[in-house]
Amino acid sequence: MSLGSTLKQVRQHQHRSQKTIAAGICAQSMLSAIENDRYTPNAKLLLALCHRLDISLDEISLATDFAISGDDQLNAHMQRLCNQHRYQELANFLTAPSTQDAVTTAQQTQAYYYYLGVAQLHVAPTRTAAEQNLQFATTMTEERTPTTLTRLALASLATVHAKQQLPESAAQLITQALANLDQGPYEENNNILFYLAALTAYFLQDATVATERLLAGITYITDHDSHYMLANSYRLLAELAEQAGHANDAEAARQKQQFLSDLFHEKVPEKF
Repeated sequence: MSLGSTLKQVRQHQHRSQKTIAAGICAQSMLSAIENDRYTPNAKLLLALCHRLDISLDEISLATDFAISGDDQLNAHMQRLCNQHRYQELANFLTAPSTQDAVTTAQQTQAYYYYLGVAQLHVAPTRTAAEQNLQFATTMTEERTPTTLTRLALASLATVHAKQQLPESAAQLITQALANLDQGPYEENNNILFYLAALTAYFLQDATVATERLLAGITYITDHDSHYMLANSYRLLAELAEQAGHANDAEAARQKQQFLSDLFHEKVPEKF
């Protein structure tokens, strides 16, 4: 579920009104906007609401997952495997006939191939299958303008090309992924795009571009009162600073990453 839906469900389960929950924290109208996903709360507001509702941030999905079927239980299981980075189990689950039979619409098909490509990136002995499935995901949409999922597939595909040391195609894919991003509605999953763009430059040993993309991403995230992917962004900044021999910058980025990881339970990789 979305952040707003999660907060609303918990509040209603406790039989408490919006007015009661919002009192002393924010206007009731703002809480209503949050619950209906019309407004994304900043970190301070989110923490206050979670404390009032007595829920852990671990229970909240801060970025929207994409449905691969009309079966909520199947989607929830898929999202759990993905969020817990259990990629071999995710690959097995997605390739099971019962899962494939549940995928029916074009949007679900696009999400299916995206998740399958991501899983195969982590577990397949070669990148051929992952690349093919991510490529499928970039084209399987009925929308005329790029969807967030299309952008994510393009950026993920760029990291594959970067690992293969194909700078021209990787750069082209990143350009497509980020094109006119500010002209559409904000979605929290857009935060991932800047991280993947930076990771692509990192794989191509271009520390300057990687750093520029991370800083642009941090600005983009904070401008939208979000925190999703901030910890990962600072982790990669620390890695780049360490490689450049800038110990003070690396330590400062590490401290910010650790603070954000502790606060929001955002997992970060030790190796890229």
